[in-house]
Amino acid sequence: MTLLRLILLRILTTAITLFGVAVIVFVVIRVVPGNPIAMMLPPGATDADIARLQAQYGFDKSIFEQFLIWLGGVMQGDFGTSISLRQPVSMLVLGRLPATLELSIFALVIAVVIGGTMALTGTRYRDTKTEGAIDVSAGMALSVPDFLWGLVLILLFGVLWPVFHISGRISPSLNIDFTTNFYVFESLFRLRFDVWLDLLSHMFMPALALAIPLAAIIAQLLKQSLKETMHLDYVTLARTKGYSEHHVITREALPNAILPTLTLVGVQFTFLIGGTVIIERLFSYEGLGNMAIDAVINRDLPLIQGIVILFALLFTLVNLAVDMLYVVLNPRLRHA
Repeated sequence: MTLLRLILLRILTTAITLFGVAVIVFVVIRVVPGNPIAMMLPPGATDADIARLQAQYGFDKSIFEQFLIWLGGVMQGDFGTSISLRQPVSMLVLGRLPATLELSIFALVIAVVIGGTMALTGTRYRDTKTEGAIDVSAGMALSVPDFLWGLVLILLFGVLWPVFHISGRISPSLNIDFTTNFYVFESLFRLRFDVWLDLLSHMFMPALALAIPLAAIIAQLLKQSLKETMHLDYVTLARTKGYSEHHVITREALPNAILPTLTLVGVQFTFLIGGTVIIERLFSYEGLGNMAIDAVINRDLPLIQGIVILFALLFTLVNLAVDMLYVVLNPRLRHA
């Protein structure tokens, strides 16, 4: 199968997946009990007021008609208007997306650094107490959910030793007119290191809470893969040439052993984005996950639909990118 054909097939699969998600989300959130229109009206609103708003948001039509109207709008980039915030859903979602992406990417970087270091150290000092300590640490990190790690971090570094911010995205005292919503990248580009450090200080604990379980998974898989690779003939040949153990692990074994981990990181990154929903709420981080919880509480159907579709799009695009990268790094798959 050629690379181009593989890409086209994955794009087609992505489109079908998104359509299926759209149908499921649209139907499910409409059969759940509760009237979002009633929540918008003050006490004493008349039936005429309810009928007027239902017609305005299209709730007076059948579910099938509503779906066709909504799908037609989505195809043109119109995700409707938020019921609770009275603003276009696309504007609201795209406004919060950069904060969640920055948080997820920062968490992924932390997870790769911690997990990779644990795996390389465990391989270098295999069959010793160091490897045992790393295995125990990874097991503990994996057995505790990310939101509980968030509470632990708040207690340690927000209360007992308050060195990091425990809520928000940026300190109100830092008055800067951002052009984009990618605050971290823009502040770095403008050489505003004071703002950049403040943003990282706000982001560090939620990112670390997200990263700890993922780091444990990376450490376990990469270490196991490295152990298997270390017994291959070409690695043994490298040892006979007199290379150091550090060189053998990082230069000879790691390039081949990292491929399964790369796939895992891509898949887990999608779960990392999903995990931001609870973590952002816990740290009052102004991202898409925090907005999603508000939308559910307010039964803001158009906003829920827009957020879910965007999450689904991110999941499929990340998986597509990982698949393509895996094929590029492993030439044998191009001719499979």
